[in-house]
Amino acid sequence: MPIFPENMNPSVAHKLLKVGEAFRIPGPFFSYEEIKMGNVNHTYKVNYIRDDGTGMARIKSYLVQRVNTYAFQHPIELMQNIDRVTQHIRTKHPEAQSLHFHHLGSGENYLMDEDGFWRLSNYVPSITFDTCDDLNVVRSAGQAFGEFQMMLADFDASQLFYTIPDFHDTRKRYAKLKADMEADPCGRVAEVRQELEWLLSVEDEACRLTDWFSAGKLPLRVTHNDTKINNVLFDEQSHQALVVIDLDTVMPGLVGHDFGDAIRFASNFVEEDCKDVDKAGVNLNIYWAFAEGFLKETAATLTENEVNTLGISCFSLACELATRFLDDYITGDKYFKIKYPDHNLVRTRCQIALAKDMQAKMDAMNAIVRDCWVRYRLSDPEDKR
Repeated sequence: MPIFPENMNPSVAHKLLKVGEAFRIPGPFFSYEEIKMGNVNHTYKVNYIRDDGTGMARIKSYLVQRVNTYAFQHPIELMQNIDRVTQHIRTKHPEAQSLHFHHLGSGENYLMDEDGFWRLSNYVPSITFDTCDDLNVVRSAGQAFGEFQMMLADFDASQLFYTIPDFHDTRKRYAKLKADMEADPCGRVAEVRQELEWLLSVEDEACRLTDWFSAGKLPLRVTHNDTKINNVLFDEQSHQALVVIDLDTVMPGLVGHDFGDAIRFASNFVEEDCKDVDKAGVNLNIYWAFAEGFLKETAATLTENEVNTLGISCFSLACELATRFLDDYITGDKYFKIKYPDHNLVRTRCQIALAKDMQAKMDAMNAIVRDCWVRYRLSDPEDKR
């Protein structure tokens, strides 16, 4: 085994060196650091020494990830999805920045060995935001997710594997909630009657996207399915969006899933587990900024039905997550990590409060979307203001 500096774990460094060799990364291995990027995969920034062409040494960095195959039980199909969409973007939109995953000599963009399932991509110097009130940053994030959607508008989504089947099938989420409510395995249903009654009272409204798709009114798209603002990399100086990351959940879906979940996450006045639910609600300034960025890129490719469901998609995603939190509480907190006994119930109530505020503001939300769509649809498609 090579000798590594004392500040490195030799076994980890040796493993990362071997992964780099498998992906044919040139230059001497220099160092690594483990970085926090999401809560699922193990991620390392790995640095190599390169000649800059003038005889001077420089550092070239990559990201090595060990994919959590418990969370993603079909990792090969997942990586095939990523390969197909990123190759499509590079082919059709070579000017755009996209994630680049390296390939083995045998052609795969992943490595399976006795230590796990590995992948390696180029490192992009950047910053991320977990939350942000800067409207310019929010608008840029909306534009990044919109550009991702626009660049894949002509991609046949049926070519992709469902990494999480029925992920946003709201009808099935409601069906499971009702079945578990009847079974009441932990004896908790009596204390959540009020939450159950409200969620069931809005089921048809919450399921509009699912029902419209089933009726053939909405097209199947390539969707990201994790459109949190921290899944966009931003330039360190200008804070302009560079590229959308975390493509593990890219699969077929509806454009409203991406728009609605982004708004549900970014525009709430409070964290999703705030106990003071009176403070929960949709910040229309954040909503407007994200909608402007998103529709600037997608206005020309979305159907009118898709545009007409963007507002209600936010309500749908809030209700859907509320059903998931409540169902998990009823069945004994088996899915979502909790920090205290009624954590999932607190989350449920916060999502319900957010959904109720969205109901009250739906006319304004629809008007904002419509205004952005009309403005950008009528503008010159080559205009990149």
